Amino acid sequence: MSRDSINDLTVFLAVAREQSFTRAAAKLGVSPSALSHSMRLLEERLGVRLLTRTTRRVSVTDAGERLLHSIEPHFDGIDTALAALTELRDKPAGTVRITAGEHPTTSILWPAIERLLPEYPDIKFEITVDGALTDIVAERYDAGIRLGEQLNGDMIAVRIGPEMRMVVVGSPDYFARHPKPSTPQDLTAHACINIRLPTYGGYLVWEFEKDGREVRVRVDGPLAFNTTQMVMRAALGGVGLAYLFEDHARDEIESGRLATVLDDWNPLFDGYFLYYPSRRQMSPAFSVLVDALRYRPSRSDH
Repeated sequence: MSRDSINDLTVFLAVAREQSFTRAAAKLGVSPSALSHSMRLLEERLGVRLLTRTTRRVSVTDAGERLLHSIEPHFDGIDTALAALTELRDKPAGTVRITAGEHPTTSILWPAIERLLPEYPDIKFEITVDGALTDIVAERYDAGIRLGEQLNGDMIAVRIGPEMRMVVVGSPDYFARHPKPSTPQDLTAHACINIRLPTYGGYLVWEFEKDGREVRVRVDGPLAFNTTQMVMRAALGGVGLAYLFEDHARDEIESGRLATVLDDWNPLFDGYFLYYPSRRQMSPAFSVLVDALRYRPSRSDH
């Protein structure tokens, strides 16, 4: 294969992935007009149209989709092989892209990266904080972080945290004005602070379990947020009850600023896992992060 063909295929991959000549050009460090010219030459040489261009976006045709699926694994393999050469350096290098929700980013991912940065100055970490269930393959992430119950079976999963628990919390001021609920059904009579799920668009359903009985409650109240930080702040302000990860609210619970209710209805469940495609060959930089995140139970966990 000629060098020009390889360059043209590289251009096609960038445009197909970014769905934009402008973004692809910025990524490759060339002008959009140069990319457009390369694509015209490639399509003329192959005798098929690979891209459909509109004023707003660029999408691949059926022929383009077929070509993309055929060549993408090979180019990914080349990228991985080049990244693996960093083993010959004194320190691993390269960029690691991770997508994770707000809670695991602050409680697990950032503390690990903060420890790694001084030791591995040639590794760059790109973190997208997003609660949506992102397709890491389509979005070109190295890995993502999810709760164990949300993992797909075709992914390699590495446990990065202990079992967890949700708790219902309210401020002393709120409970001075309202009786504490004794069953999950009692929550329907309370002002509850909802959180909107980014993937499905609806509100989070509060889930409970006791003696093998599962109860799901759709709560209502004056406020809803898409971030747990604001849910916490509203609960501290006495606005209503909140449904939070226990470790997220632990400091406020221990200080007495928040009190828990329905504790016997909140069992432990699988915590967070780092997940990535099973066919992926780990680069040295990615291996460093995986090892740093891998959960190692301490005696206090048992």
